[in-house]
Amino acid sequence: MDRGLSFLAAPASDIPKTAKQLLGWEVSANGVTVRLTEVEAYAGTGEDPASHAHRGPTPRTKVMFGPAGHAYVYFVFGMHWCLNVVCGPEGEASAVLLRAGEVIGGLETARERRGSGPDRELARGPARLVKTLGIGPDANGTSMVDGTGPLLLRPPTRLVTPDEIVAGPRVGVAGAHDVPWRFWISGNPTVSAYRRHSPRKRSR
Repeated sequence: MDRGLSFLAAPASDIPKTAKQLLGWEVSANGVTVRLTEVEAYAGTGEDPASHAHRGPTPRTKVMFGPAGHAYVYFVFGMHWCLNVVCGPEGEASAVLLRAGEVIGGLETARERRGSGPDRELARGPARLVKTLGIGPDANGTSMVDGTGPLLLRPPTRLVTPDEIVAGPRVGVAGAHDVPWRFWISGNPTVSAYRRHSPRKRSR
């Protein structure tokens, strides 16, 4: 892995730090480039009840166990795809959900994929980000760092400074609701709205 991307392979215990370092990085796919403005960290086995890897590897989550820099793409709520960057040493699961970004390249293509609405909404939220990049389940398990897959993760043109980063609770998770592992660039209009998880009520 390129030395500029070596932070992705840091221990899973460092996943909040890794997530913060991804802010400002650029993700490109299918003619569109997005600058990451909001991310969300997830640790691995036995450490994080909100993580898909909490109970160990499954056919769905084995990609989370490495190598770092690969894409973990999953379906949620029966309607949306979400994109994560796998992090941590191989065999030690962790990942960072790409929650939101600013379209900085391929704006017309992004508008065509997303339809009407202001440009700040194009990749505002994990499902919108995936749709804007034009990816789907075929990207799961592919490298985001070596150019062999549909996605390419690149360093920022301008580093995000620590005083620009805000932390808060993760969005819509059923466990570990209030762990402050969501990170975003302060004041950026592309950051998604916060919605705390609300358990579904069972009918009697």
